[in-house]
Amino acid sequence: MADVEKRLAALEAQVAELVGRLGDAGEPATPPEGTFWALDGLKQRLPADSSGAALYTGTVRLAGQQYDWQYGRTVDDVLADDWAELPSALSALAHPVRLRLLREILGGRQGTAELAGIEDLGTTGQLHHHLRQLTAAGWLRSAGRGRYAIPVERVVPLLVILTAAGR
Repeated sequence: MADVEKRLAALEAQVAELVGRLGDAGEPATPPEGTFWALDGLKQRLPADSSGAALYTGTVRLAGQQYDWQYGRTVDDVLADDWAELPSALSALAHPVRLRLLREILGGRQGTAELAGIEDLGTTGQLHHHLRQLTAAGWLRSAGRGRYAIPVERVVPLLVILTAAGR
């Protein structure tokens, strides 16, 4: 019994410490150790003379699907790329109906009939126009029989872009 009481006291101390670190908004007032574990790992992998790198990673479970993704590039490689093709991929996201379509498809509504039933998406012709734009830009792929899916390699990048845009 003494062992159980000792373990319970240790758990209560841990809970008290966590509660003590919470600010008014329910977020930690001081970052816990290891907050930048991904950043620290990235820095360890860079050569000393590097101008840096960008990394994005995510694990996502939506509509019964699991998506795990990690991608990183050096700053020099990104700056050396031809950016001329980027506007079409980004502009495809710059429409509220297209963003709504992507959200609905991520949520499991993947058929054109299901999507056409959503209010405020416009006519069937407009719906197909938006689906074509997203498909041409690589944000969607046809899954056959009037169904669409976001390619696995685009789920986490899409969520990263939306997260960055919302900041």
